[in-house]
Amino acid sequence: MDSRVENEKGTLSGSDAAALLNEMVRIRRFEEKCVELYSAEKIRGFLHLYIGEEAVAAGAIPCLAENDRIVSTYREHGHALVRGIPAGEVMAEMYGKANGCSRGRGGSMHLFDGTRNFYGGNAIVGGGLPLAVGLALADKLNKEERVTACFFGDGAVAEGEFHESLNLAALWKLPVVFICENNLYAMGTAIARHQSKTDIGLKAESYGMRSATVDGMDVLAVRSAALDAVDFVRTEGVPFLLVANTYRFRAHSMYDPDLYRNREEIEAWKERCPIENFKRVHVKEGTAGESEFETIESNVEREIREAVEFAENGEFEPVEDLLTDVYTTV
Repeated sequence: MDSRVENEKGTLSGSDAAALLNEMVRIRRFEEKCVELYSAEKIRGFLHLYIGEEAVAAGAIPCLAENDRIVSTYREHGHALVRGIPAGEVMAEMYGKANGCSRGRGGSMHLFDGTRNFYGGNAIVGGGLPLAVGLALADKLNKEERVTACFFGDGAVAEGEFHESLNLAALWKLPVVFICENNLYAMGTAIARHQSKTDIGLKAESYGMRSATVDGMDVLAVRSAALDAVDFVRTEGVPFLLVANTYRFRAHSMYDPDLYRNREEIEAWKERCPIENFKRVHVKEGTAGESEFETIESNVEREIREAVEFAENGEFEPVEDLLTDVYTTV
């Protein structure tokens, strides 16, 4: 287990609380800065924000060991930050700069860092699922004892890759934690309009796979459920489906007019903001206070300012290098 999750489930020290809050605030402020930079045309292309869903990444990813693998979606900025990819390298990738984590070739949807076992950032809906199965299969064949965590959204459940991947993972007994970030709307279609059975966790039963569903707006609930899921997969060597019911406060992407939801629903979900509710609980319980919150905000502000400077000072890849790694000869 990663050293950032030291205590047993159900206990929370002041340092644990600060660490969880810090990760959620880092994601939120980073995403807010991306909105600002996108509006200023510093960031171009597609941009999918994680605002509102921070508790899933902050609660689940620290439960993984450093040599465990992570496969993500195109809404992966938060996953990358919590995994440990420096904010500067993530921001530079947003800018398309060569000092980005994917050398400026991937942009927002294709963050990658092999040294941290972070395998994307995948733009195709459901595209990461078979990759996770392949990674886990390779680990099993090579007798590598590690877990692969695969993040995907509820929209991917409608894809054939979801069913094929769960089936093969169960059939071959592969160590994969499938983590569905169910934000209820996929790209822009309510889950009840594309799934005859909206309880995603029940779908695991078709493949003889265990599952759990958790409140994805509660970082402690996610942390506890993820600890159980990762420990189960690591011990038993078989897959597990964890469904985190969450909600994105922003539209699907910066191009999305967000006409499929009403304002009242969005505001009601904002009342369940994982950051603000976490603050309120731990002020009440005395595990964190306003001074700690101010320190976290100050440190995050500095980190993001430095990340923007790192991106601004980076260089674009030279034109003569554009075909590098595109074509090869055997």
